[in-house]
Amino acid sequence: MASDDQILQRCFHEWMAIQEQELNQLLQALNQSGNGGDDLTETTCAQLTEKSINSFQEYIDKRAQLSRLDISGLFSPSWNTALEKSLLWVAGCRPSIYIRLTYALCGSQVEFQLSEIIQGLVRGNLGQISAAQLRMINDLHMKTIKEEEKLSNKLAGLQENIADQPIAIVVKRMSRVGETSGEVDHALDEHESSMANILQEADKLRLSTLKELLSILTPLQGVDFLVASKKLHLCMHEWGKTRDNRHGRT
Repeated sequence: MASDDQILQRCFHEWMAIQEQELNQLLQALNQSGNGGDDLTETTCAQLTEKSINSFQEYIDKRAQLSRLDISGLFSPSWNTALEKSLLWVAGCRPSIYIRLTYALCGSQVEFQLSEIIQGLVRGNLGQISAAQLRMINDLHMKTIKEEEKLSNKLAGLQENIADQPIAIVVKRMSRVGETSGEVDHALDEHESSMANILQEADKLRLSTLKELLSILTPLQGVDFLVASKKLHLCMHEWGKTRDNRHGRT
């Protein structure tokens, strides 16, 4: 029978495989756009965007179930590289990173494709985002940061509770370090349940932020964003493995 850690690892690796598969489909859609298939591409891009959202929903639903197995394993995942772990926020990425990535893509595409944009040769990508879209994205950014702060404060409160009653008092009374205690087990079970709840809130914020961002972008812009987002996710994992090998971690 697979251990809890193996089950969690399998969930992660399945998710990464889906990311690679969807990235290939998104790149094909962008290539169609470059070949002049605008009408088909709009429809295809909308479908691919919806598919990406649905797969993310399925992933966080599965994580919600698995969080009851081993929430500590999700917060300190053995399947992630040291680099990835150093960037985690509530067992995942900060939702606001989606907005920062969008800003970076907008700026870089305008810079590198300015002459094509002026001539009307580039259509639909993030280099052509409108002022109205930027205002909505900025509003989303501010809202997301506030929600992140609320969850960060909740998590900090839970971490501080470890030094509070009843755990601290029971530890003080113990005659031997690491001695088992039903009272401590109960308190830690409650702590882990609260951690699982925070993880679910964070995952919901990640999904809702992505949904709202994609609703602001056109289908073509959404695909442009998703390609960069998935590439970043996959690359960070591979770069992390390279750095782990360099430092003698396996």
